[in-house]
Amino acid sequence: MSQINLSVRVDEKDKKNFENFCNETGMNISVAINMFIKTVLREHKLPFEIKSDPFYTESNIKHLEKIVEDMKQGKAKFVEHDLIEDDE
Repeated sequence: MSQINLSVRVDEKDKKNFENFCNETGMNISVAINMFIKTVLREHKLPFEIKSDPFYTESNIKHLEKIVEDMKQGKAKFVEHDLIEDDE
């Protein structure tokens, strides 16, 4: 099987941290990337879940901006409360 080079751009710090991780687990970056590619091809999906944080949706940001504006205009009152723990 012939091989080719794959070139990608990545943050310098991320590359160094990833390289350190690979070294700590006894492999190099090339092996890790090949494992990722083989897993994607075998499973026909990314081997991890990708999701967005609903807090940052456009509608929520607009809602928060409205609350801030109302507070600035004295239409809303900020009430401090205890930390709400998530049961997950």
